[in-house]
Amino acid sequence: MTTRDDASPPRRDPWELPDVSGLVIGVLGGTGDQGRGLAYRLARAGQQVIIGSRSAERATAAAEELGHGVQGADNASCASRADVVIVAVPWDGHERTLSSLTAELAGKLVVDCVNPLGFDKRGAYPIVPEEGSAAQQAAALLPDSRVTAAFHHLSAVLLQDPSIESIDTDVMVLGESRDDCAVVQAIAQLIPGMRGVFAGRLRNAHQVEALVANLISVNRRYKAHAGIRLTDI
Repeated sequence: MTTRDDASPPRRDPWELPDVSGLVIGVLGGTGDQGRGLAYRLARAGQQVIIGSRSAERATAAAEELGHGVQGADNASCASRADVVIVAVPWDGHERTLSSLTAELAGKLVVDCVNPLGFDKRGAYPIVPEEGSAAQQAAALLPDSRVTAAFHHLSAVLLQDPSIESIDTDVMVLGESRDDCAVVQAIAQLIPGMRGVFAGRLRNAHQVEALVANLISVNRRYKAHAGIRLTDI
């Protein structure tokens, strides 16, 4: 007799990730340090990348500097043309930017990497948005999009340094859909040295975003560009 356990489908290998090579990736805030770095690394890995800015001219100029086929556009055009959109805008422009792009981002996979931080003479500290996190704010502002959170703990300095071939770090990916998270994990793994690791649902995004304040303290103390590496997986 077949038991319920015997009839259950085999568990999927968590490291078996989809092919994302055909996806067009947009980066909102692509003229800032983090956005430029991500755009550069993904384009260098062979991905088609569009960077967005409030100014199309500024985005085009930044794209030409990055090379590797990166294109520049205003934010609305970037969001419309991309299959996956990474949000890398400053925290103080997060709500305003996403509120203006609800139509363009409808149906899209959105990856929020914004860290709500404040700074004073004692250093960096996390800010808790009303929704709980930047990613949850994005989900609230974009009800017709599939919002995930990732790429929070990456050094913009390392990302933009062409002499560095591999960036050895893990990227924690959060979201409501395992399939969407798997796509983002696969995008992270386009960059040599990186692993994309599923790290829970969006309700847990605040801890991931807030950890950047600790990394800033580490980097200042040790004059480093520290990232995160998870053990035993």
